[in-house]
Amino acid sequence: MEVIYPRCAGLDVHKQTVVACVRIAGDGPPLQQVRTFETTTAGLLALANWLDCFGVEHVGMEATGVYWKPVWHILEGHFELVLANAAHVKNVPGRKTDVGDAMWLADLLAHGLIRASFVPPVAVQELRSLTRTRKQFVRERGSHAQRVEKILEDANLKLSVVLSDILGKGGRAVLQALIDGHSDPERLASCITTRVKASRAELLEALRGNVSAHHRFMLKLHLGHIDALDQAIATIEKEVGLGLEPFRAAAKLLSTMPGLSAVSANVVVAEIGIDMSRFATPGHLLSWACMCPRNDESAGKRRSTRLRRGGKWLKTTLVQAAWAAVRVKGSYLQAQFHRIRARRGAKKAIIAVAASMLTAAWHMLRDGTEWHDLGAAHFDRADAAKTANRLIRRLQQIGYTVQATPA
Repeated sequence: MEVIYPRCAGLDVHKQTVVACVRIAGDGPPLQQVRTFETTTAGLLALANWLDCFGVEHVGMEATGVYWKPVWHILEGHFELVLANAAHVKNVPGRKTDVGDAMWLADLLAHGLIRASFVPPVAVQELRSLTRTRKQFVRERGSHAQRVEKILEDANLKLSVVLSDILGKGGRAVLQALIDGHSDPERLASCITTRVKASRAELLEALRGNVSAHHRFMLKLHLGHIDALDQAIATIEKEVGLGLEPFRAAAKLLSTMPGLSAVSANVVVAEIGIDMSRFATPGHLLSWACMCPRNDESAGKRRSTRLRRGGKWLKTTLVQAAWAAVRVKGSYLQAQFHRIRARRGAKKAIIAVAASMLTAAWHMLRDGTEWHDLGAAHFDRADAAKTANRLIRRLQQIGYTVQATPA
């Protein structure tokens, strides 16, 4: 097999150690040198010097948790780095050792058999970390809100029945009154100054419960966590605004797409970056985001088309945005959703819409253009004869005789 990189190295990265194998191809058998380094800063600098002594040009490593990141940061700029998906470079079963893994990675890299994973620039990595932390805090806040409602149900207070948001202005006033020791329904009802759909009698009955000191303690505890999370989310929002400055124009372009809010557009930019040259085609981006059907074929039969696991941060955001997009009347995305749902179901249809949105994002970021909606009649215009035959068959099924005459 042809050697692509004659001077390369493979790294088997762990939490405390990294095993390095240098592979130098020559006229005869390749020269291989193996050495183990610590993952401290001094150890990684020694690793860089050791690789430089052999004239190594390319270095390959597996993406193992977060342990590869400090190694990447120190070696970046000195060598051509290749990050491999661990599932794509598995060694032969029964021969797995740290030294064996490093030698195996070096052999694969030498022959160009490692598919490099996408590693965004530092600015995009920092923005990605902020948006993911914000999402985690929002989810944690939602969990605490559910626990507050669980405590209210335990005290037989049906606050969520009469208020759409128990953490809104009126809901927080009632919760604070409960923490302060008030339990009279009239007193609690007077705290709600916003408009509610429930009548006065329904409101009083919903606020009549059995609140104990334990309930008040737990409410105070959870509300304190919610306030702290709100403050942390606000702080992250400011930091995201600063980190988004180089990518603000790209995020503004994406926000013109139906269903993509400013927050969702920021997440998409943080996950895929703005340099679409890293993905040769929209299909490559869809495959990287695990938004396209897998290839699982044997004996001429396709066994499974389920999506691959992965890309949870980008995939969940796109699916959430897709549900918002299909509610825009008269849009291309809504027409696509209804067209696929009739044949394949809502789950597959919403994934297809999310994939279309990511495909559009690839073109918008590459060309610097805003969203242009094709309209709900796009599919009818694309194949008018097929649409006419389908409608004629449907009319014939319900008992009509149809004669089609072109206008």
